[in-house]
Amino acid sequence: MKWITRERPKIDRLACPWLIRKYVDSNAQFFYVPFDEILKKAAELNAIPFDIPDVEFTHYGDQCTFDYIVKKYQITDPAVHILADIVRAADTDRYSIAKEAAGLGAISAGLAYNIRDDYQLLEQGYIIYDALYSWAKHLYQQKHLQNSPFEKLLHEVYHKILKENDKKKTPVWVKELKNIIQDQIDMQFTFDLKKISDELTLNPSYLSREFSKYFDDLNFGEYVRKKRIEKAIELMQQPEYSLTEIAYLTGFSDQSHFTRSFKHITGENPSAFRNKLKKSKVDTKSK
Repeated sequence: MKWITRERPKIDRLACPWLIRKYVDSNAQFFYVPFDEILKKAAELNAIPFDIPDVEFTHYGDQCTFDYIVKKYQITDPAVHILADIVRAADTDRYSIAKEAAGLGAISAGLAYNIRDDYQLLEQGYIIYDALYSWAKHLYQQKHLQNSPFEKLLHEVYHKILKENDKKKTPVWVKELKNIIQDQIDMQFTFDLKKISDELTLNPSYLSREFSKYFDDLNFGEYVRKKRIEKAIELMQQPEYSLTEIAYLTGFSDQSHFTRSFKHITGENPSAFRNKLKKSKVDTKSK
């Protein structure tokens, strides 16, 4: 069997080949090509496309392609079902499903960064998923600290200290500083759809087309502006910031650009909106 998917694999597109080789066809071949060429190449090679929209082997609801293969081929191995939770959590950024998913996501991203050849990356992926399968099969219940009383003691002391520190009230300035730092980061970050598409290993036109479905029916630029204006409204409630400073902190190129964007989204000028906020606070205090 031949299988084909998008280039630059990270999680599902490495996990699925491992699963197919192990349970479906040990001699399966895999091809990685640019997104726009997948269906054409699939026809030429008589290959099965996977992990792309509008094909059989893809995501369904909150399930990823790995889940579909498990279901399609009725794989009952309990270790594979443990892996399925981890792969799904990592592939869909829902780490609450399986705590191991964050580690898999980090390792997968690091591998993709270090190895530019997709087929070399796939060979390393087989090693990772073989190891993860062995852990799920034989070591799933074993804890790292269970054979080290000294490390376990340190671990317990550490968590006790953390718990005691959590009881202390965090100063207001800490939260404000975090906001300011994040604003500075946002301001320095260039929202370049092409770069983001490369990072996500998605075709830019596909990302642009699908974006509004999941982000409040807004296109990429509109959504970014909306989030910046929401941050600006938060900052307006802190009197120490002038409107010029708020425009700067929320990443607008100048005051007029900020004013135009703010009025477009809220229907009011920033100064009028802030005055209403002040009046609302005064009215609340007087009641």
